[in-house]
Amino acid sequence: MKDELITVVDEQDNAIENLPRHQVHTEKLRHRAVHILVFNNKQQVFLQKRALTKDVNAGLWDTSAAGHVDADESYRASAIRETQEELGIDIQSTLTFLFKLPAQEKTGMEFIEVYQCLHNHEFILEEDEIDDGQWFDISHISQRVLNNDPILTDTFKLLWSTLEKTNSL
Repeated sequence: MKDELITVVDEQDNAIENLPRHQVHTEKLRHRAVHILVFNNKQQVFLQKRALTKDVNAGLWDTSAAGHVDADESYRASAIRETQEELGIDIQSTLTFLFKLPAQEKTGMEFIEVYQCLHNHEFILEEDEIDDGQWFDISHISQRVLNNDPILTDTFKLLWSTLEKTNSL
């Protein structure tokens, strides 16, 4: 994973060059990521608890699936791939773009496209990425974000707040 290539981008999200992931993070260069929120018909959102072996936000609760956009990959293709890899589900038919966050310190210098999808069945969680996963009522998550719950990642809290402001819930 440390040697995966990701695209470094400028302030407008235009590609500059492809560099190894560890170099992009070490030098705090702008790059791309996706976050996917999986909802069900019970007004719940599925969150994952990041594995304790992760180099960032280990053991914290985060979006349903997330990851870097690989070099020469589109945001949408990355969202589909990450959800398949982390949750074992194909979400192509229900995947919907919600909004894009600019690259900033709060996002780890990532431009983040946020997507949602609908899924009402079981998951196959990727053990190397996820220690646990659970469905939560939307109102419960909103309250936890409002209370700045320290066991939620800062990125998740930022995008959930943005989601509420855009009235996408």
